[in-house]
This record gives sequence, C-alpha cells and structure tokens, in this order.
Amino acid sequence: MLEIKNKLPFVEDTSLHDIIKVCQTPFYVYSQKMITHKVEMTKKILGKNIFFSVKANSNQAILKLMNSLGIGADVVSVGELKRSLDAGFPPNKIIFEGVGKSKEDLIYAIQKNIRLINTESLEEIKLLQKLALEKNKIIDIGVRLNPNIDGGTISKISTGKKTDKFGIEINEIEKIVNLISNCNNLNLIGVSCHIGSQISNIDAYKNTFIEMKKAADKFMASGINIKHVDLGGGFHVSYGKNDPKFRIEDVKSELDSQFNSSKYELSFEPGRYLIAEAGILVTSIINTKENGGVNYLIVDAGMNTFVRPAMYNAHHDIETITKKTDNSIQYTVAGPICESTDIFVRNILLSKQTVGDILIIRNTGAYGKVMSSTYNTRSLPAEVLVNKENFAMIYIPEKIEKNIEEDIIPSWL
Repeated sequence: MLEIKNKLPFVEDTSLHDIIKVCQTPFYVYSQKMITHKVEMTKKILGKNIFFSVKANSNQAILKLMNSLGIGADVVSVGELKRSLDAGFPPNKIIFEGVGKSKEDLIYAIQKNIRLINTESLEEIKLLQKLALEKNKIIDIGVRLNPNIDGGTISKISTGKKTDKFGIEINEIEKIVNLISNCNNLNLIGVSCHIGSQISNIDAYKNTFIEMKKAADKFMASGINIKHVDLGGGFHVSYGKNDPKFRIEDVKSELDSQFNSSKYELSFEPGRYLIAEAGILVTSIINTKENGGVNYLIVDAGMNTFVRPAMYNAHHDIETITKKTDNSIQYTVAGPICESTDIFVRNILLSKQTVGDILIIRNTGAYGKVMSSTYNTRSLPAEVLVNKENFAMIYIPEKIEKNIEEDIIPSWL
C-alpha cells in the first residue's frame, strides 16, 4: 500500500511526510482503497455472506467502513458486539462467537436480537436454554464444531484440532441433537467451524469442507433445519517474500466441488485477509548502538505497539523511506521495551541509518493496534485512515495518566 512517487513515499494520493508532520510516531496508517478492494474481491469470489472478524481490527472508523461495504461482523466478546452495533452493523448481520461467553454476555446478545449466537459447548447450550426460557424468547443459535483438522499453521493460532479449546467435537453431533430436542426455546439453524489462521494449504480447506458438509447433512437428517454453514476464515496473508503464495480462487474451487447442491447458505469470517495488507506501522529511530558485534536500531515502536513478532515470532518486512547510500549495513531492529524479546527483526540489510530516520513495518493492518498495550506505562499508538488525497486521525492517544481513549470517525464515513 506504500508507494514511492518521485522518490517520496505515498499512501494512495497522500504523502506520508504530510502525515508525519501532524502525527507523532509510532502510528498506524490504513488505506481505505486497499480495504475496499480486498472486501469487494472476497465478496466477488466467495459470495456476499462475508463477516469481518472484528478481533483483527476494531477501530470504529474501520468497522463503519466495513459496514458500508455490505459485510457483517463476527465478534468474540460483548465489547466487540457493542462496538459493532455502535458502528452501524444491523443486529441481523452480527455473529457472536467465543469459547468463554458469560451469562451477562449472552443476556446482552439475546436482548439485541443478533443473527446467531454460536455455542461452543453442551453446557453453553444448556445455559442459553435457561436464559431463553427466563426471557420467554425463542433464540436462533448455531454450534461451532471442532472438525479435528490441522491447518498446518503454528500452534499458537491453531483452533481446529480436537485438543484445541474451541468448538464441540464433531463426533458429538448426536449429543447435540438429543440436547436440542429438549430445548424448546432454542432454534438451531447454523453450524460453523474455524481451524486457525494463516492457512495456505488448500487441502486443509478441502478436508474442512468435506467434514462440515457431512455434519450439516447429519443435522438435517436428524430433523434439524440447518440454514447457515459458516466455514470460518484463516486465509493466508504473505508477510514476506518467502511466505507461501495463496489464491483465494482455489478455496472457491474446493467450495464449489464440495457444496455444489447444498440447500443452506454458506458464509466465511475473514479478518486478517481483509485488512492486514492495508496497514503499515510508521516508527522513528531514537537510538543506534553496537553491542557484541550487533548493530541495533532502537525505534520508538515496541512490542507494546506491535506484539506479533514477539508473541508469534512473526516476520514483517521492514524498510526505509529514503535510501541514503548504496552501502548496506546489517541491523537488528529493536523496540524500547524493557524485555529482551522486544525485537522486530534481526540481521536485516538497510542503508546506513541515523537517529530520526523513519522505518516502515509492512502489513500491520490486522492484529496491530488492536493488540497494543500500555505496557511500561507507554501511550497507545495513533491510527490514521487515508482516502485518496485525504487523511484523518481515527484514533488519537491521550496522555496515559488521563486514561481517556476514543476513536474518531472521519467526515467522509
């Protein structure tokens, strides 16, 4: 999303230098054009029933943009549910997931008449029946199944194996049917699954689709009218040159192959795929030093600003916005946090850098600001949304001691 025009960095038609003049680093920048492109492309290939996974980026302006593009919201907490409603998502386009929904969370969701509450355990189904009976309401629910499929991703973002904490084991369908038959206030109309994130292996999708079709058909044969089959998300994003290539068209091919004559509606819940590549993190070099033969660039962004490299050992391409010399130096880029794991990348070749220079961390639109923290009592990063030649601050961090944090909606949304 960052382009060099006449040797100057631009996001869409906005000069990055113009943003830097009014926004203190570190901060996130998002391209509205790229977000719109990814959403429209995904809808065109996979169909209109796309639900944005809010946990990927929950800024109110981003959510308002997603809603304007005609997709729904997939939430995993009552906080995300409230933010989605505040952003204008119709209740009938919100799905409530989550392995740990409290009684109060469920009551709130019931009151808002959302599309589906996806249950993740037999005990949760029993609790929902009790609450529905107390409220004298009939509630539409789904069940999240665990298909015991390894998506081939790292263990920290695997969610579809039977040893993972998510969903109900797929071999317990008979127990679900028997339980639902005694729950007069629950209307089971959907089944869903999600096997993890950053999945590039098409066979994993194929196997998931096969298992989910079998499951949906088994429910139907038991007399339960399944209207919705939600196949999750987890579509791979290439964070670096060595990442595997991913074609969402291949997912569509497997989808058509397995569900060519289905009577239920199919849907997906991508998050990262829709927004990761639309964001960059802008950070300044605040110190340079050499320790034990390692050339460190200490930047003002840290693991509190962007945690993925520290938490997942994730790689993100880092680059300069100006090339000062043809001679490259091998650097380790580190943050200011008092933790040895606060490293963004090791042994990267960059032209000689000095204090005050700007670095760009690419593909940070997902799981960036939303996972940031005030660790070491540092302020949260700002966020900027670019729309052609216009840009707006969509999150301005107040001083930490004021404890006031509020998103801002641009005038064009």
